[in-house]
Amino acid sequence: MAEARSAVSQPRVGRIEEGRSPKVDFLLGLRGYVIRRYFRIRNSIKNGMWPTKLWNLEVFVAVLSVVMVGDWAPLKPVTERLRFLERAMFIPSDWPVMLRSLITSVVAGFIFFIIFLHLRRYMLRMLLAYRGWMYEMQRSQSVATLIWGVLVKIVSGSHPSLYGCQQSLPRLPVPPLKKTLKDLIQSLKPVYGEDSQIIQDLKKESKEFQRTLGPKLQRILYLKSWWSQNYVTDFWEKYVYLMGRSPLPINSNYYILDQSFGKPTTSQVARVANSIYQVMMVRQNIEHEKLEPLLIRDTIPICMGQYEKLFSTTRVPGEEIDQLDHYSSSESKHIIVNRKGILYKLDVFDKNRKLVTPANLQKQIHWIMADADKHLDEYSEEARSLPALTGLDRTKWARIRGEHFSQGLNKETLEVVEKAVFHVYLGTEINEDFSSRAMYLFVADGKSIWFDKSLTLVSQPDGRLGVNCEHSIGDAPVMAHVIEFNFTQEACGGILCPPISIDDSDLEQLHDSKNSLTCSLYRPERLLWEIPTSLANSINSAHTTVLQAIEDLDHRVEGYFKYGKGFVKTCKVSPDAYIQMALQLTYYKNAGKHCLTYESSMTRLYLMGRTETVRSLTMEASKFVKAFFDKSVSREEKISLLRAACEKHAVMYKDCMNGKGIDRHLFALYVVSKGLDYDCEFLKKCLSIPWTLSTSQSPQQQLKDSPSCDMPEYRDKVSPGGGFGPVSDDGYGVAYMIPGDFKFFFHVSSKKSSKQTDSTLFMKQLFETLDEMKQLFEGN
Repeated sequence: MAEARSAVSQPRVGRIEEGRSPKVDFLLGLRGYVIRRYFRIRNSIKNGMWPTKLWNLEVFVAVLSVVMVGDWAPLKPVTERLRFLERAMFIPSDWPVMLRSLITSVVAGFIFFIIFLHLRRYMLRMLLAYRGWMYEMQRSQSVATLIWGVLVKIVSGSHPSLYGCQQSLPRLPVPPLKKTLKDLIQSLKPVYGEDSQIIQDLKKESKEFQRTLGPKLQRILYLKSWWSQNYVTDFWEKYVYLMGRSPLPINSNYYILDQSFGKPTTSQVARVANSIYQVMMVRQNIEHEKLEPLLIRDTIPICMGQYEKLFSTTRVPGEEIDQLDHYSSSESKHIIVNRKGILYKLDVFDKNRKLVTPANLQKQIHWIMADADKHLDEYSEEARSLPALTGLDRTKWARIRGEHFSQGLNKETLEVVEKAVFHVYLGTEINEDFSSRAMYLFVADGKSIWFDKSLTLVSQPDGRLGVNCEHSIGDAPVMAHVIEFNFTQEACGGILCPPISIDDSDLEQLHDSKNSLTCSLYRPERLLWEIPTSLANSINSAHTTVLQAIEDLDHRVEGYFKYGKGFVKTCKVSPDAYIQMALQLTYYKNAGKHCLTYESSMTRLYLMGRTETVRSLTMEASKFVKAFFDKSVSREEKISLLRAACEKHAVMYKDCMNGKGIDRHLFALYVVSKGLDYDCEFLKKCLSIPWTLSTSQSPQQQLKDSPSCDMPEYRDKVSPGGGFGPVSDDGYGVAYMIPGDFKFFFHVSSKKSSKQTDSTLFMKQLFETLDEMKQLFEGN
């Protein structure tokens, strides 16, 4: 194969050969190591002291020193105890009084500081466990909630580092078993019928479960909740994500679109270079913990634990279970750029250990594009399609990896690919409408995205850009928060560096050490593979498999521009609940029946929390849906039923955020039962009911200082959000974004192979439903 021959004829160029002496390399490496260690130690101390600060210790020492030196009569008991401590430390009595007092004050102050630290931390944890604020409107909060908010502000201090609040967050509580089972039965009544035989059987089985195995499993979860950071998250990540054997594209990975209509530039190279720089700036802020934790209502911190593995992380396939390999900043200093199937290692730090500027990144990317065109014929089709292997089912990919990537050149190249901070795909296809842009980010051509990587920037020749994300490392709101920094900068401040024109002579001199402007840049390294016939066959088969999955995906993305949450608020209902009721109406219109509905909510108010399931189909929602299509029901009654359904949904959503959900509890009970070698048919039955309608709201404007997307100059620049594939083979996956008062965006996915679904029809019916709901309130 041509690429194997190239490996022999073109040895890799080491760092010393690029104009750097070993001594300078060593000194710069040592300097980088010292700086990294400094930041880690500093952040560890800062996080360990939060919510106190170093000046609190200084105050304790100063006050105690004054008390000892002053020796005032009213403070005699305190002074005597301090003198007792002085004697206990065997400080020589012939030392000066000031010195003895200072040493004693430092020791006593440190003791008081440690006590104060733990008291303040536990007090904050107790305060944050209060959830009454969530069930009250922000403008009409009770006196108790207002006092609580002031106490949280006082106790928590100010400007915590990224992980500073972690030790003060409460632990996710285990819900009462009886309540979970009761809520479970209640959630299934609108699906099967309140008096159906299925419901009667489930009631009997739940009572039997409560009487026999349930309490034992519940006690184990209680014990786990006392010693673990989160009683369910490690189970969830291991058994739902890492033990999942389905291919990552469509089934697990998700995408996020860039600006809906605006574009900061039409230059692909300029857009990519500036985005790389912005994302790397966020990565550095995360690494140095300069990014402050998100606060709800500017008061309540949420868990930031998922940010740790957003970058430099790869999901490595295993035959039975995958693993997440996360690399330190000393190991991961480069990104991977894919141009026409040829992968390049691009250092994002120059030889002076500084982040490469956007202008120089543009030059590097120009060089990569020219080099890829020059060497395209040297790479076989299979070599340029190798990323398709990451789109196979996990067991098959693990076996191919073990057979062909465990030694030699392929092992070396794979390590470079997997240690990258993130990947970039320089696409060659232009997609204009939302749906085709989304599909391009979701799967591209089936052979260009390394789906195992935590983050891939996917660009188009016209300057469009978005991201493809691996799900096990973190949930969509976390990655959306990171990407929002880049999108906000582009929308508000314009592009960092304008497009740069570069000709062939510039490309030749780009990495010439005599060129003072660019001598500090490392030359991008073209990666090579060895592709024997057996591996080539596997790659072709993998690409065919991914293309079949793509062909079966029915995916639509559209914007609804007749109204937004501004109108919904005048209806006196929650915008999210309003959309959920619209989805219930649409599915009933589409399928002629109800279905079990999944809506994702976060549990990040608790340490290491991820998500919980809101079962959006309630009895109240069912009554509203049936009344809505009943012409004999008055408009006023329909509105009343809608508000009742929305109120119920809003309470359920808050309950799920507060650890009172059903599904994570049932899941954890099931995992424990399997661990104890029990085969619980009841839990298995409850967890195997398909989520025919899987929904999620995409977050928007998580940055505190970002401008309102309702401002005229920003309305076309807001992102339509992101999407995911259907959970059920005969169901829909629906993601939606509520960007301000004037519009909604929807992402609807299903499978063409299913005779029960049609994404285009569902989207059309959804928009009709939104029109009809508005008419309901306008009285037309």
